[in-house]
Amino acid sequence: MRDIAVFSGSAHPQLASEVCAQLEVPLLPVRVQRFANDCLEVQLQANCRERDVFLIQPLVTPVQEHLVELLLMLDAARGASAARTTVVMPHYAYARSDKKESPRISIGGRLVADLLVTAGASRVLAMTLHSPQVHGFFSVPVDHLHALRELAGHFRGYDLTNTTVVSPDLGNAKEAAAFARLLGVPVAAGAKQRFADDRVSISAVIGDVTGRDIIVLDDEIAKGSTILELVDRLRELQCRSIRVACTHGLFAGGALKRIGDQPDVLEIVCTNTVPIRDEERTAKLTVLSIAPALAEAVRNIHNGESVSALFDGPPPVAIGQPLF
Repeated sequence: MRDIAVFSGSAHPQLASEVCAQLEVPLLPVRVQRFANDCLEVQLQANCRERDVFLIQPLVTPVQEHLVELLLMLDAARGASAARTTVVMPHYAYARSDKKESPRISIGGRLVADLLVTAGASRVLAMTLHSPQVHGFFSVPVDHLHALRELAGHFRGYDLTNTTVVSPDLGNAKEAAAFARLLGVPVAAGAKQRFADDRVSISAVIGDVTGRDIIVLDDEIAKGSTILELVDRLRELQCRSIRVACTHGLFAGGALKRIGDQPDVLEIVCTNTVPIRDEERTAKLTVLSIAPALAEAVRNIHNGESVSALFDGPPPVAIGQPLF
């Protein structure tokens, strides 16, 4: 069995440390420096030769900076004769660029996937991609995790007898339905039309929400315009309470405060796929760790075991489970 080597870029070292704590392996050092002409240089400061290398790096702000850093890490691992290099990418920002909605634009999700493979990625471990077709943009194996188990584990602590899961749009309805099945509750969905990145309209909510406790589920929240529009519709339909859940809590441009300021929003729940600055947190925010799930997936990949089997049981919680 090859040795394992885990490195982290600068995007989210805290999550990488949590993953390594679960695996009981050290997080190996990486040196990143900038030349006078603003170019980056990356050095993996541990032996990679014939090792199973895992590079942990979500694509978060500044996305382009962290993308180039990841590409340089991949190239460094390949040049150091790594036996296999797996990109652990909890958030793939370019997954939203998955289709041509107007002439003469790039499908960025596919282009960046090609760049990662060209740079040396042997495999990709991703979490809750924005749309299913993004999986097919990669020409190497992709293990696609979701955080529904972690989110469901949190909400099972509430009385769910009068609860409905609501997807903001029909595109996310399949994931919302799977989440609703985990909780044993009904599902509804908004009829959404997007006019711009920060301008949407939800004309109706398909399903029974009047007088019910609502859990709004989305894959990511960026500016929060969709969530705020949906909260307005749910308020008009006289739901009893609202909780908001997502995998990727990007919360750009003060979105977390705007959502938290809604009096009928009782809680905002996300995972730590992306870092959230302490100054942005509110009393309504709950952050769940997906480090145990990522660590279990890394362990199974390294040991040649099934990753899809991780979805069959409860979420992993134990820290310090041995690698082998």
